[in-house]
Amino acid sequence: MIRTIIMLTFWGIAAPVAALIGFPWTIITGDVTLLYRMFTWGAAAGVRFAGVRVKIAGLENIDRSRSYIFMSNHVSNLDPPIQIARIPRRSSVLVKKELFKMPILGTAMRMGSLVPVDRGNRDAGIQAVEDARQVINQGVSMLIYVEGKRSFDGKLLPFKKGPFYLATECGVPVVPMTITGTHEAMPKGRFAIKPALVTIIFHPPIEPRDFGDRDHLMEEVRAAIESGLPEEYRGGSTAPTVQRTESS
Repeated sequence: MIRTIIMLTFWGIAAPVAALIGFPWTIITGDVTLLYRMFTWGAAAGVRFAGVRVKIAGLENIDRSRSYIFMSNHVSNLDPPIQIARIPRRSSVLVKKELFKMPILGTAMRMGSLVPVDRGNRDAGIQAVEDARQVINQGVSMLIYVEGKRSFDGKLLPFKKGPFYLATECGVPVVPMTITGTHEAMPKGRFAIKPALVTIIFHPPIEPRDFGDRDHLMEEVRAAIESGLPEEYRGGSTAPTVQRTESS
């Protein structure tokens, strides 16, 4: 519990400082880069203060000059602050619309072109996919949690179809990502953080010419993500879903 309080306290102090510097700079210059770097640094630092160490593998697979759609598994609220900070270039992510109501954080997310999504509204989910497409077309990468919600047991849930529709429409490479260790550090349903080693694996990109149809792309992404999971977390449900709503 103490580690979680330390992390949240740091974020509570760092966010206003970043906003005080980053908001005016972004408004004056029209460039969100400084604000983005300050918030991602703060997110990663807060997790580090909570006792979570991060190991990265496969970064050599990423061309820093290109935009990608990163597709990842999702087991913890720690996943976004850890992963966004480790993606080599500016990236957006689909997040719950409620977070946009938070002071400072909501404004920063809007400036950073993060995409709100309402998990309980199918039409809103479809709109979120369209909003994500517009962000990608601006040259910003996108991180998407393809299960649409956090897994309770660390195993992969069924994938949503929206991310794969988005990928085929945009025609940018897809990078499967596997994150492990956050399930032990802070699983779904637990507030306290335990010290842990988190591993992020960037699998080789899947180029648009190799997509095939959406079902084939989904199978390829699932196989790649699952290959990076510990043996005890493999073999999750593979049943398709009909929804197109994604959020973290």
